[in-house]
Amino acid sequence: MHPLPYVYASLPVGIKIQCSRCFRFAGITTTWLQKRGRIRSCHPRDKRIYRLPVFTEKFCQAFIEELENFEQSEMPKGRPNSMNNYGVLLNELGLDEGFITPLREKYLQPLTALLYPDCGGGCLDSHKAFVVKYALREDLDLSSHYDNAEVTLNVSLGKEFTEGSLYFAEFRQEPNAIPKYIEVEHVPFYGLLHQGGQMHGALPIASGERWNLIIWMRSSAIRNQRCPMCNREPELVEAEGFGEGFTRSREHRPPQTVDVCSLH
Repeated sequence: MHPLPYVYASLPVGIKIQCSRCFRFAGITTTWLQKRGRIRSCHPRDKRIYRLPVFTEKFCQAFIEELENFEQSEMPKGRPNSMNNYGVLLNELGLDEGFITPLREKYLQPLTALLYPDCGGGCLDSHKAFVVKYALREDLDLSSHYDNAEVTLNVSLGKEFTEGSLYFAEFRQEPNAIPKYIEVEHVPFYGLLHQGGQMHGALPIASGERWNLIIWMRSSAIRNQRCPMCNREPELVEAEGFGEGFTRSREHRPPQTVDVCSLH
């Protein structure tokens, strides 16, 4: 069993994303990143789905071992969402502050600012992170849905499995009597970036076991205007942690607080 500090300490060496904050100030474009193999667009390009290396194999193996130890423990556990029955909420492991937040702020946001500037990619100030597990006699697939997020990262952590590709259709607001699906295979240790509102699902696995890290990244500057789930102006209630990524208007905020997006 690896103690949790091991996971924290592994973060800098476990990440393979080749990016930094200077991307936004160096004239680097999506085309530049694609030509140099930093990211790869999944066709058709208008879907704006990108594949990129995220973690090392060694890190993923250690991470899955931690998750399995937690699953086998008697600690209280919540399920990731209403659709997945098997998985782990990472905030229950205390992995938000030491793992997911720096991953989002230091490594992912410089990329999302380039790839999704029109949907809050440059001001992602909160998230919900969880791991889902697919296995025979457990969850095999996931029906079509969209995420409560502006941008989603889906990383295949392992283990050995066959089939179970993701499929993507239109954006949720685009009416289409006959959806046009594309299928995208999972590549171990690589992630897929896509807009949260993109309709998608997971086909059944045929054998083995697959663990995926899902990070729903949220921009309060976007969702404060309209809730992405009900398409109405949000009515807010207090919540713990990041809640669902909304923030109150400036006049209702406590003194000494700063809108993260205003710093960019």
